[in-house]
Amino acid sequence: MADCKRTIINTDLKQKDLSEALVIAVTTRAIFSLEEEHKLHLEKGKEEYTRHQQANQDKPLSPGTAFAFIQAVQHVNKKILESNPAEKDLFDILVLSNSSPESGVRIINSAKHYGLEISKFCFVSNEDSMQYLKSHGVKLFLSADRTDVCNALRRGISAALVFQQEVQAPSTPLRVVFDGDAMLFSNETDLIFQEQGLEEAVQYEQTMENVPMGEGPLKAFAMHLGKMRKKFSQEKSPIRTYLVTSRSGWDVGVRAIKTLWKWGLEVDEAFFMDGATKGRILAQIQPHIFFDDGLHNIQGARNVGVPSAWVPSCC
Repeated sequence: MADCKRTIINTDLKQKDLSEALVIAVTTRAIFSLEEEHKLHLEKGKEEYTRHQQANQDKPLSPGTAFAFIQAVQHVNKKILESNPAEKDLFDILVLSNSSPESGVRIINSAKHYGLEISKFCFVSNEDSMQYLKSHGVKLFLSADRTDVCNALRRGISAALVFQQEVQAPSTPLRVVFDGDAMLFSNETDLIFQEQGLEEAVQYEQTMENVPMGEGPLKAFAMHLGKMRKKFSQEKSPIRTYLVTSRSGWDVGVRAIKTLWKWGLEVDEAFFMDGATKGRILAQIQPHIFFDDGLHNIQGARNVGVPSAWVPSCC
């Protein structure tokens, strides 16, 4: 198994079984607010950055965009173990950093300060990080670096680019919103729309209504999340999932619903926006994270304080 340049294992936490856990890897800039420190690194170099982090190692970093999502994931683990203490199908959170372990002490101390249950802190070189994700069975990778996200997507790892923003999300239950095309589903219909227009895209969908759509980049993560959700009744579930798609419900929405049925992927609610902006409905849902491939939808979500993760289709 490929390893980090250095891995610091959280000995206060029972390590998960990687063959059964839903492993999420998140970079330090995604889980904590490190924009000033990142700017210092770019402008003054690695040594000045390291000195700054060491001098402030006991000063907790402010939460970043993915922070509330990780907290909510942690709550799901708690509820699963309350139901079945022997359960192994749990979330496992890894934190990745391209910095040295010496400058990473502040990251570890910040996680401890907030009570985050991070199983491993991995200090990797850029060229090693993708191999590390594959070897540890990562099902979702959240990063503030587009190159890292594109490299992961090319290797078949569900990944998304997190933008730094102030987040207002409820603590529980875990709420995850997915876009449809080029996200859960493939982009086959999008391509027809772009090349041949709306009428041909609608005709294609109606012709293919009973044929499940191809898999999108976040299907594997969504399926595992759905499996965990089924451990609970709908009323008591600590996980809620949503589909918010630009499709209309009456002409091209049926195939999306039938595809979810075929996959056995249940969502709590589905919204077919028919091209309308998604911000208002997202503000009502208040998700911990919203995945979309359209930057205009990401910006609209950010405008209403919804933590957003972009899955680029143009890597």
